[in-house]
Amino acid sequence: MQKVIAFFEQPFTAMGGESLAIPDQYRLFQNYPNPFNPLTTIRYQLPRQEFVTLRIIDLLGQNVSTLVRQEQPAGDYRIVFDASRMASGTYLYELRAGEFTERKKLCLLK
Repeated sequence: MQKVIAFFEQPFTAMGGESLAIPDQYRLFQNYPNPFNPLTTIRYQLPRQEFVTLRIIDLLGQNVSTLVRQEQPAGDYRIVFDASRMASGTYLYELRAGEFTERKKLCLLK
């Protein structure tokens, strides 16, 4: 398995350091840009503290990389995913937080 680098940015803050409102629902946003080469941003929201797993999987369901695997407080998160060591193709990213699970497609073009 190839090693993939992810850069974490904890909950967003508004200008002047004020915290943004806590989200009222779980959300997994479409990565941007998509298609991408080699960096893309994955954003998600948590309405309460949960154990979170965010991973990249191939279309056969095999884990390619685990980007997050930890307890996180409520908030709005984004991760810059670096896929420079991966092959071109379509992958899925999956967010699991408590009982919430959602997957979305991402496309790496080299």
